[in-house]
Amino acid sequence: MPAVLAVVPARGGSKGVPAKNLAPVGGVPLVARAVRACRAARLVTDVVVSTDDPAIAAAARAAGAEVVRRPDALAGDTATSESAVLHAMDAYEAAHGTPVDTVLLVQCTSPFLTGEDVDAVASAVVEQGADSALTVAPFHGFVWREASGGAVGVNHDASHRPRRQDRPQDWLETGAAYAMRAAGFRAARHRFFGRTELVPTDAARVLEIDEPHDLDRARALAPLFGAGAGDSRPARADVDAVVLDFDGTQTDDRVLVDADGRELVAVHRGDGLGVAALRRAGLELLILSTETNPVVAARGRKLGIPVVHGSAHKDHALKQWCEERGIAPERVLYAGNDVNDLPCFGLVGWPVAVADAHGSVRAAARAVTSAPGGSGAVREIASWLLGGVW
Repeated sequence: MPAVLAVVPARGGSKGVPAKNLAPVGGVPLVARAVRACRAARLVTDVVVSTDDPAIAAAARAAGAEVVRRPDALAGDTATSESAVLHAMDAYEAAHGTPVDTVLLVQCTSPFLTGEDVDAVASAVVEQGADSALTVAPFHGFVWREASGGAVGVNHDASHRPRRQDRPQDWLETGAAYAMRAAGFRAARHRFFGRTELVPTDAARVLEIDEPHDLDRARALAPLFGAGAGDSRPARADVDAVVLDFDGTQTDDRVLVDADGRELVAVHRGDGLGVAALRRAGLELLILSTETNPVVAARGRKLGIPVVHGSAHKDHALKQWCEERGIAPERVLYAGNDVNDLPCFGLVGWPVAVADAHGSVRAAARAVTSAPGGSGAVREIASWLLGGVW
């Protein structure tokens, strides 16, 4: 089978958005999203991440990619993506002893790229005879450019602006994915040569993250595009441990206080059944809460699972718990509802928000329950992992 190598350039020195390639969208770092899209493509045989950053390298390996250490000379602000791809091709061929037939350049900055998009751009070269190909989206706008004598039209005559249906179809380069015949790419040393094929993609998914506001938009849109909308639900094979927030996740976030200052909360009996099923299935379980409250400890005793509470830095406590038990964080499902859960979301492989969670938490989640906190959300998670209806 011809070697079709997808290269994801992901240097650590982003200026517009610091640590951009590790920024989570829908609970998944951008570099991992790019790797997963490549791995989902039918024609891609290998995925390599080119990086100078150890944290990016670790995230790339966890997502299933090989890593090529990018030299400092190719990791500066002026280094081109082409130079990183050429270096990665050389490193791959030296390591595997296999020549690359087709090489793909896939950018971390396009968070909503799909495996189908990657496959389509690869197919244009591998199966349809193009020399190079790129993802594009339909574009109908009028472009203007500042000039010394005033703004001028670029793709139109200001005196004659035909209707959209009367204009030729223009295409916007999405910046997401490119495919090239390896030999032609080596000779040209740039990504467009020979017969270049345009591969249309869904315009609604086109977003390049270059500035902080782009990242905010991506996180807000993630629930609409499959990350956090409930269609990315884990199975038992994906998860070794389930960690549950308490207030707002196992309760409805209300607290009843009596005249003596004693606090009461309401929990859902179905959640208890779900926890029992998860325990029988051999999953590690933990309740992790910021509040120091006897009711949290009492609930843990009732369910028969350990409790860590009174932790101002929940992510630190979670990391320590994982290390003590030898559990890989990417194999952990963490369920939460509020902003103090976000650091844990960035640590685990399966961040899950309950239905009534804060908007920023839903946006950062990889999956969202249909049930609100305290109304069977934990039982619903058990049904995802174990199958059936609980």
